[in-house]
Amino acid sequence: MTDYVDGYCERVAPGLLGEPLNSLSNLAFLVAAVLVWRLANGDRTGRVLAGLIGLVFVASTVFHLLATRWAAVADSAAILAFMLVYAVVFTRENWSRRWAWVAAPALLALTVGSALLGGGLYLGALIGLGVFAAVLAFTRDAYWTHFAIAGAVFALSLSLRTLDRDVCSYVPVGTHFLWHLLNGVVLYLVSRPLAHPKSP
Repeated sequence: MTDYVDGYCERVAPGLLGEPLNSLSNLAFLVAAVLVWRLANGDRTGRVLAGLIGLVFVASTVFHLLATRWAAVADSAAILAFMLVYAVVFTRENWSRRWAWVAAPALLALTVGSALLGGGLYLGALIGLGVFAAVLAFTRDAYWTHFAIAGAVFALSLSLRTLDRDVCSYVPVGTHFLWHLLNGVVLYLVSRPLAHPKSP
């Protein structure tokens, strides 16, 4: 678990400063966490989401600083934790409390299934955003546009993440740092309706 991981264009050798842009761009998650926390204004759901975004910030930063296998696992686990909790909260608030706890295993199955089919860990999240946007649009909830925009931004973000190793010859720093910056926007957009549900 302490094996060195060299998975990104920017990193060319071990060391804490091996990925300066990938490390610093994680600040986007911290900014999103602070904004969601402030929107929550004491609301428990908002604070939980802000805390999970903060966890993503910590785990991703540690991974890009240390570049070890255990840190990579922690990074993925933090992202997955946000996804699963979010699925439960969204279902509870916008569909049915009775079915809320089915949302997490359903999303987990979708994530694992898409990964096994070659879609990677995050295709399930992209599909989930589309489903959430459709549910809100069907119920005429004005926040459906947040999810439509978040889905578009995440699709771009996922494309840039995928391209990182392919553009090394042309862009030595790669494109992974843009994945962080754009995902900070995505996490804020999807958290805002639940952190401050009474806001128009």
